[in-house]
Amino acid sequence: MTRLTRADLDGLPAYVPGRSLADLTRELGIAEAIKLASNEVPYGPLPGVPEAVAEAMLQSHRYPDMGVVALRDALAERYGVAADRIVTGCGSVALAETLVRATCLPGDEMVYSWRSFEAYPIISAGVGAASVRVPNTVEYGHDLPAMADAITDRTRLVVVCNPNNPTGTAVHKAELDRFLAEVPSDVLVVLDEAYRELVTDPDVPDAIETYADRPNVVVLRTMSKAWGLAGLRMGYLVAQPEVAAALRKVLTPFSTSMVAQAAALAALAQEDEVKRRCSLVVAERARVTEALRKLNVDVPESQANFVWLPLADKSAAFGASCEGRGVIVRPFQPDGVRVTIGTPEENDAFLAAAEIALDQLS
Repeated sequence: MTRLTRADLDGLPAYVPGRSLADLTRELGIAEAIKLASNEVPYGPLPGVPEAVAEAMLQSHRYPDMGVVALRDALAERYGVAADRIVTGCGSVALAETLVRATCLPGDEMVYSWRSFEAYPIISAGVGAASVRVPNTVEYGHDLPAMADAITDRTRLVVVCNPNNPTGTAVHKAELDRFLAEVPSDVLVVLDEAYRELVTDPDVPDAIETYADRPNVVVLRTMSKAWGLAGLRMGYLVAQPEVAAALRKVLTPFSTSMVAQAAALAALAQEDEVKRRCSLVVAERARVTEALRKLNVDVPESQANFVWLPLADKSAAFGASCEGRGVIVRPFQPDGVRVTIGTPEENDAFLAAAEIALDQLS
């Protein structure tokens, strides 16, 4: 049979979404399983968002504003940057794809830490770029000196996920300062800050405030996490005007839907509620981390809305054991397991399942 797709994609793992809640509930024959695998915030849509979505749907037979003018203006005002420096898209991962398309040709290189966000190798392969994976430190974080050393004449893009998904670890300002000073000016550095609103460590910089004015830095953000718009796919980035203009040329037209624009504008009006919800997540993050450490799990300090259990080759078995007790977590065999912070009741259920699973695996 004649091959119709690229042969090199055969070796590329597909993006694995979190296990279906409905499937597990049906398999176990229980009232409802608990999903702690997709880094969602568990408190429902922000006030005003459902109403904004309903109103936008009345015009859903029309194309959305391709320029995303109102939303870009609102984000520009929020962050104190010019609107022409903001690009929006269908989640921050779609914007990461756009960045790779705008910078890399076949044979070019994209450097990132590993383990990090599982979409990075997929989006680099999408344009035929080579993935250069730099192993995490023994503390499960980015090894920035090694990443700087990995840059070659073929490197076009370097991604720093801060805080890092799936380990939750974060890079401090002094480390980033040294790293950015070493990166050549013709290499674009993407600071992926999907979990910025959950950061409590004062030494972890806000990249928009600290680095976005650098010519070769792009800051990625999302509204899927703290802002509760995971189901509507809303991401944005801040870059220099020249970079932003180039990105818009390869951006999928109308990729920021009318509904997503309306929801994002409504969500931005709820900053106090977002902060309140984030504080709830942070408090539970600390409680879950302490409880897991008492179970002798070497959980690193997380600055995101999840925790990392570095269980190595026991990760898949731990995940299966938790699922058998109605709790869906996210194993990354053979490295570890990522567990989203849910409500206190959900976290209690996870901790009970985790204790049993760890006892079985010991």
